[in-house]
Amino acid sequence: MSAGDDPDHELLARVFLTRVIEPGDEVCGRWMRECGVREAARRLRDGGPRPPAVSEKRWAGLRARAGQAEPRRDLDVAREAGVRFVCPGDAEWPGQLDDLGDTRPLGLWVRGRPSLRIWALRSVAVVGARACTEYGAHMAATLAAGLAERGWVVVSGGAYGVDGAAHRGALAAGGATVAVLACGVDRPYPRGHTGLITRIAEQGLVVGELPPGDHPTPSRFVLRNRVIAALTRGTVVVEAAYRSGSLVTARAAQRLGRHTMGVPGPATSALSAGVHELLRKDAVLVTDAAEVVELVGDMGELAPDRLGPVLPRDLLDAPTRHVLAALPARRAATAEEIARGAQTTQDDAIARLYELRSLGYVERHGDGWKLTRQSMISVRGDRSRC
Repeated sequence: MSAGDDPDHELLARVFLTRVIEPGDEVCGRWMRECGVREAARRLRDGGPRPPAVSEKRWAGLRARAGQAEPRRDLDVAREAGVRFVCPGDAEWPGQLDDLGDTRPLGLWVRGRPSLRIWALRSVAVVGARACTEYGAHMAATLAAGLAERGWVVVSGGAYGVDGAAHRGALAAGGATVAVLACGVDRPYPRGHTGLITRIAEQGLVVGELPPGDHPTPSRFVLRNRVIAALTRGTVVVEAAYRSGSLVTARAAQRLGRHTMGVPGPATSALSAGVHELLRKDAVLVTDAAEVVELVGDMGELAPDRLGPVLPRDLLDAPTRHVLAALPARRAATAEEIARGAQTTQDDAIARLYELRSLGYVERHGDGWKLTRQSMISVRGDRSRC
């Protein structure tokens, strides 16, 4: 890689650096901000003063990596796989990633046709346990499908468990989903999700910081989560133990000022313990897509009120309900007795009793009135809610 006046030199420098510097390296990120990406690449390739915060041993390791980097070859391999490299400043670059400061990605390798910038503007992360329960998988898929149906992009990490369920839920609803990988986007990981990640690439987007063919490591999984948090308007955690990697995403979202949400689980479930800890602090409890959208969406996108089922007797006007409530549960009563209980006149009570009879709530027994069997069930159910 030579400097010259090549207009693609900035691109080549960034591609080169993705082979040399690990994702999320704050020390190197600060160094590149201070001296510039091109100069940092030149020093690593050709030799030059090392950054003050980098030890000689580490600098030697970085230089060794630099000697193996071939940015033009990486771009050729990516192009053959249908992958493009998106840099800060490009039209497709999501500006919200700049909130990561010195840990901002050097660029993102993107597989899929849609615009990453446009999709990220209206996106939500759904993350959680890899070894999730049936409940966790159901909630993740249902949430993702609901978000997709409302025009939101579902972002997750492509892993087993909650991640996979979220991607599948969005795809099943005919919606948009993005998988952020901790490896080269041309090498799906985990292997068992090759079919799923291929489908995501065909219908959505697969993105990552690492160049073609690069492999995942435990630290790369953790650092990948900051990208998921930064890309999206908010993060929903579905099932997470105390040490779950999905909590890293949630905490990154909180630091970035994004919305953080959690789906509650059984109080006895260790897989929900991490979510419950989030909810005890700054996270918001959500149970469906409407509640998520109410939090992260535009003004006016409100979740419906949760009022329980509407019973037939709820449709009666208040005076008629008072007359119905005045009837004894297990015996007949006279119109005079009912009127006293409803605090109305006897004529008014009789008129409303005939209305209630036509609706099937009461029946006539000689000179008295009695609740029908169906009405007795309704009244008992209503009283149990009080």
